[in-house]
Amino acid sequence: MRLAVGDTASVAVPAVRAGDEVRDLLPGADIVVADWSGQLVLGPAEAAVGGHLRLIQQPGVGVSFIDLDAWSEVGVPVANTPGGNAASVAEWAVAATANLCRSIGWADSEMRAGRWPQASILQRECRDLGDRRVGLVGFGDINRRCDALFRAFGCDVAYSSRRPHPESPLRHRPLDVLLARSDVLVVAVPLTAQTHGLIGTRELALLPPEALVVNVARGPVVDEIALAEAVRTGSLAGAALDVFAGEPLGADSPLLALDNVLLSPHVAGGSSSARERMFEMTAANVARVCRNEAPHWTLR
Repeated sequence: MRLAVGDTASVAVPAVRAGDEVRDLLPGADIVVADWSGQLVLGPAEAAVGGHLRLIQQPGVGVSFIDLDAWSEVGVPVANTPGGNAASVAEWAVAATANLCRSIGWADSEMRAGRWPQASILQRECRDLGDRRVGLVGFGDINRRCDALFRAFGCDVAYSSRRPHPESPLRHRPLDVLLARSDVLVVAVPLTAQTHGLIGTRELALLPPEALVVNVARGPVVDEIALAEAVRTGSLAGAALDVFAGEPLGADSPLLALDNVLLSPHVAGGSSSARERMFEMTAANVARVCRNEAPHWTLR
C-alpha cells in the first residue's frame, strides 16, 4: 500500500507483514522506517537489495533485529532514537519493583477472587522500597534515570557496566560483587553477543535470597528458565519482566505459575509520552535526510 505525503513523497507500507513483502518494497524506497515490534527483520537478504537506501530509522531503541554489519557493508546508515523512552522504562522498573516489594498485584488478584488477604499478605515479607539495596546492570539512559528515582525513595544504589563512569557519584562494582550486594537487580543493557545470557544460573545464585530481578533489557539477557526456577524454589523473592526470550510469551512458560513474578508484554517504554518523543525524533531524522543533511544517532 502506498500513501501520498506532500507533493513529492509517498509512504509504502507492506500489505502483508512478511519478509518477502518488505524485500519487494525496498528497491523503490529511499528511507526505511523500521518495524516498531521488531518482527520484520532487516538482515543480509534485505541489505542485498537495499544498498541504495539513504537511511534506516528505527522508531525505538532496540535494533537487535537489524543486522548492523550487513547494512554497514553496503554503506547504509542505521539510526535509532536513543533516550526517547528512557524515562518511561525507568518509571516502569521502579513501579514494578515497588509493586513486588508490597505484593500489590498479588493483593489485588486475591481481592478480586473474593478473599481478604489482610493477614496472609504479612507472610509475604513485604518490605519498604527504600530499605532495598539496588544494583543496576548497565548505566545507560534508562539506568541513570532509575538511579535518580530509586535514590528518591532512599535506596542505596550501585552499578556495574563495561567501564566506570567517573562523573557519577555512584559506586561502580564488578558484576559478581554487585550481585552479592543487591536486593533489587535492574538489568538494562543492549542485547549483544557479550550480553546474551549475562544473568544465568551462576549469577542468580549470587543474589541474596530476598532479591528481586527486574529485566527491562531484552529477554535473552536473563535466563528466564533459570530465573523461574530460582523464584519457584525460594532462592529469589520475585521478578518483574517486560521482555522475554520468545515474544509473545508461550503458554507453557513456568513464569506464568508464579504469583511473585510480575509480567508485562514489552510495553515498559510504550507510554504515550515516550511514543511521542520517539516519533518526533524519527520524523526529525527522516526530514534531515530528505534535506540532504547527515542523520543523527547513527549506530554504524
